[in-house]
Amino acid sequence: MNVGLIPARLKSSRLPNKPLLLLDGLPMIIHTMKRAKLCKELEKVIICTDSDKIISIVRKYGGEAIKTKNNHINGTERIAEVVKKIKTKFKLIIDIQCDEVFLDPENISKLIKFHKKNKDFDIIVPHTEISAHNSRNVVKILSNNSNKIIYMSRFDIPFNFHRAKKRKLLRHMDIISFKPETLIKFANLKRSKLEKFENIELLRSLENNFNVGTFLIKEKKNTFSINTRKDYFVAKKIIKDCTIRKLY
Repeated sequence: MNVGLIPARLKSSRLPNKPLLLLDGLPMIIHTMKRAKLCKELEKVIICTDSDKIISIVRKYGGEAIKTKNNHINGTERIAEVVKKIKTKFKLIIDIQCDEVFLDPENISKLIKFHKKNKDFDIIVPHTEISAHNSRNVVKILSNNSNKIIYMSRFDIPFNFHRAKKRKLLRHMDIISFKPETLIKFANLKRSKLEKFENIELLRSLENNFNVGTFLIKEKKNTFSINTRKDYFVAKKIIKDCTIRKLY
């Protein structure tokens, strides 16, 4: 069984109460949940949260939610708690960020199929190609010729020393595939130095020698995560024209 776990909390520093903000008549968390459920490779989708408000909303729309502790440092630790609680043997665990309201279910399918074919990787973080724009809200990836991730940063990496005109960066997508044993092992580790420095939780996996892979997903137009109020207002304008929105 493959499961999609969506960590959610209300205390977002950049956009408070983000999961419950309305887009086209539905809370953001419900958009993400319903899109995840459209993925045929996921047998189950669960919201993982410390908020009773979120649990109530999710259940109102027919979703499954499990309450977690309120002291988790990040979403990865939150979903690990749920995996320990339910004690189900999963093949792969897909971590889906709650602000992925433009999530394409096909991308989850691609992620699962890639991980099944590349079993040597403990974790898979797919990426898209973007132009450099110096945004601290976007995590960039460096990988080698074997699709293994070398580093992640909020800085535009690699540094454009020769100032080449055409320059594409690899953007860390907010859907991540974990082997179950890897997720538990990750959550039991202390926060690492680079993780604290960059505020990127998966740097903990690199600093502890996990085998973390990546591959390119060519995203369709208007697919982005909502991190700021500006992102939210853009999303409100374009979601009604989204073809996937018409499926639920």
